[in-house]
Amino acid sequence: MRSLISAWQSPVSRMKLVAGLLLLLAALLYTLATVMEDRHSAWGYVASFAEAAMVGAIADWFAVTALFRHPFGLPIPHTAIIPRSKARIGRNLSTFITTHFLATPLVLAKLQELDLAGRLAGWLRHPTNAEAVGRQLTGVAHFGIAALHDERVRGFVQKKAIDRLRKFDLAPPLAQALQVLTGQGRHQAMLDELLVRLDSIMQDEETRALVADAITAELRTLRYLGLSKPVGGWSANKFVDGLSALIAEVAADPQHLIRQRFDEHVGEYIERLGHDPKYALEVERILAQLLEHPATGAYFQSLWQELIGWLEQDLASDDSRIGRRIVTLCRGLGDALAADSAMRGWINEQLMNAAPTLLERYRGQIGHYIAERVENWESRELVTQLEQSVGKDLQYIRINGTLVGGLVGLVLHALTQLAGG
Repeated sequence: MRSLISAWQSPVSRMKLVAGLLLLLAALLYTLATVMEDRHSAWGYVASFAEAAMVGAIADWFAVTALFRHPFGLPIPHTAIIPRSKARIGRNLSTFITTHFLATPLVLAKLQELDLAGRLAGWLRHPTNAEAVGRQLTGVAHFGIAALHDERVRGFVQKKAIDRLRKFDLAPPLAQALQVLTGQGRHQAMLDELLVRLDSIMQDEETRALVADAITAELRTLRYLGLSKPVGGWSANKFVDGLSALIAEVAADPQHLIRQRFDEHVGEYIERLGHDPKYALEVERILAQLLEHPATGAYFQSLWQELIGWLEQDLASDDSRIGRRIVTLCRGLGDALAADSAMRGWINEQLMNAAPTLLERYRGQIGHYIAERVENWESRELVTQLEQSVGKDLQYIRINGTLVGGLVGLVLHALTQLAGG
């Protein structure tokens, strides 16, 4: 009983059971008709039907079984066809797929019909899809950030970054950047800011006291007269007031001599950065010393930890800024593609241009992989998979063979009776 219940759990097993029961029914009917044949001529028709049904059922059972295994385990020639022909099946399947599915004209026609750029634009514009992409990319980013905690990864990235900086010729781009700043007058704005800050520092009472102390210390000859301190304070005030007046004068006059001298010094500095090899080597030496300093390594490590911490905190949040940005970018990309037919056309053209080369390069490899995969498939697994796929339909062959065989037997018996009559 348990075996019957188990058999009904699988569609293939159910159809096998139905086909087997029909064969059993035909055998019982043949036995009954044979016993009852002498009592009435109609039983002869029943016996012929049942006999032919059994022959058809057994013949079709043998044919179906021979596809997958040896009937009754006997090594009968031309049985277990599929396991014995795996290599040939794989080659034929490979040839069929590469010829009829991966042919260049067919693929190009399908690509042209699909309009992948338009489909991509429509797909990305849908909020659910954009959010799905955002979740996937955020998950990938979170995994990647977790790997950065490893000391080996941090050391590798830091070493590569420092090596890259060491090889970088800083002088020319620094000269170009300064040239852009001076061309826009930004260096004069920096000078103004510097002067304002200097004036603010000098106006501070503590700074005035420091200046006064310094002047007092230098007035050794007046110290014996007891005038060093008053003179020092008076001198400090005069010095600070004079400096403030000079700063105000420079700030009010765009053509002041100090500004001109500043322009000249900056221009000379830019010229040396851009064209003097010795000065470029000096900049490189300073950069190397800076990179080799322990404080620089400690700064890189601190910056690294802060960056990782911020990224992890953001990516772990349900309201991640990075995640929202990715979703916004995806939807923005979809909207931009949908509105730009020229860009969609360019994407489709690139796909059309790249497809033939890719097909020619990988078609053979795909075919070889299919053939190799089928050939290396374990026979029992291959038979099981094929039976699950087509076994149900093959059992209908057995059922039809039983019924058609019985009908043929019935017709032949009727014709025999007519001929004898």
